[in-house]
Amino acid sequence: MSKTQIDIITSVVLLCCVVLIIFLERKFPYRKGLPFFREGLWTDFFWYSIVQNFVLKLLIFDIVINFIQEHWNISGMNIVSQWPVLLQIGFFLVTHDFYIYWFHRWQHNSKILWKTHEAHHSATSVDWVAGSRSHAIEIIINQSVEFIPIVLLGADPIVIPIKACIDGIWGMYIHSNIDVKSGKLQYIINGPEMHQWHHADQQEVFFANYSTKFAFWDWIFGTAYHPGFKPEKYGLPYQYPRNYFLQFIALFKPKGEGETRIVKSTVPDNVHLPDNEPISAQ
Repeated sequence: MSKTQIDIITSVVLLCCVVLIIFLERKFPYRKGLPFFREGLWTDFFWYSIVQNFVLKLLIFDIVINFIQEHWNISGMNIVSQWPVLLQIGFFLVTHDFYIYWFHRWQHNSKILWKTHEAHHSATSVDWVAGSRSHAIEIIINQSVEFIPIVLLGADPIVIPIKACIDGIWGMYIHSNIDVKSGKLQYIINGPEMHQWHHADQQEVFFANYSTKFAFWDWIFGTAYHPGFKPEKYGLPYQYPRNYFLQFIALFKPKGEGETRIVKSTVPDNVHLPDNEPISAQ
């Protein structure tokens, strides 16, 4: 099957999953009463999902990755080229997810890197499209680290669209407003149960639930938080711009007087920080 055919198939699968997730949100809501046309929907859907994703696709895939494929000839780097495609996909899913866990954790613990992640946490309503709210600099870093090794290690070209499709579906799923009860699977697979908490504006979870696809990173490294009840509110504990362009330039501006950051130095000593000690599921 050609890459063009795979591109078409993955696009159709992604659109079908959008429809399915929206239906499940309406049918089995995690947060009851959340309207479909909630605050910030236009920003997340149009500016982040369509405009920004299109521009960054041109930059990362059509310019950077195409240049590497055509001009960067490194002998001996075709490490995965003879592997079955499914094994290649699995390898890059796990290794990139491991990287994302640690980079994500670093973002929450670094005053500099937190600025690249602020926009993602500014949504006060978390649903299928809220996950697309990520600053362009954050996307450029993470997708470069994600896709350039696929090219350099000699993976089959169809790995890129398949993995991108999985990323898109999983990003929608973990942010979705679906009341999922996955039982013991929550120790392995990440979903809304834990990631909705990650977006809560509640101090006990500012440093928890960093995983994207595989929840076991949080359980292994002691950052899991799954209390058995639902958050009361979402977003940041301080004012943040609502406009896409103001959110973009916020990364480059110093904090105003009276504003704070979600970093450990700002959390009271009596607040439990999950990465110091594992939290058992209840």
